[in-house]
Amino acid sequence: MKRALLFLPVIVAVAFGIFLYTGLGKDPQELESALIGKPVPAFELADLKYPDRTLTPDVFQGQVSLLNVWGTWCPACRDEHDDLIWLAEEKGIPVIGLNYKDNRNQALRWLQDLGDPYQITLFDPQGKLGFDLGVYGAPETYVIDKQGIVRYRHVGVVNPEVWEQKLGPVVRRYQQEGS
Repeated sequence: MKRALLFLPVIVAVAFGIFLYTGLGKDPQELESALIGKPVPAFELADLKYPDRTLTPDVFQGQVSLLNVWGTWCPACRDEHDDLIWLAEEKGIPVIGLNYKDNRNQALRWLQDLGDPYQITLFDPQGKLGFDLGVYGAPETYVIDKQGIVRYRHVGVVNPEVWEQKLGPVVRRYQQEGS
């Protein structure tokens, strides 16, 4: 019995090493999502610009779009903002915003000062939809297909490289489906 206890530290060290090794090859910006292949969670949220207008998952029907989670409190969201404008204006990509845990007046000022890449912006001050999506932090961007199904999740800044290597191929794939 005492001999077996001598090997316990070695067994623990090997197990810990295997645990660390399995995590080294993973991209921290590609967090798995239980929602891939499932509809956007049900919600009823106000439009950021028009608070009396209630928006539902129907906003995702009929077009492949990006759902971009952002907040004025998020420095990385500012970093990606010009690239979102580029995607919306130059590439014609529909971008739906999810203003997450933010102040309406600050968010409106942000869009007025920096430009507005969003077709519409869902206002989620309590973070309910963000929670249902499994938002880890902002920015996060989801590819939503024409039927409102979540197809891809990107954690981090969207820029031309991310567009070309990750988001663009997924968007093009689902744009071609059913056309």
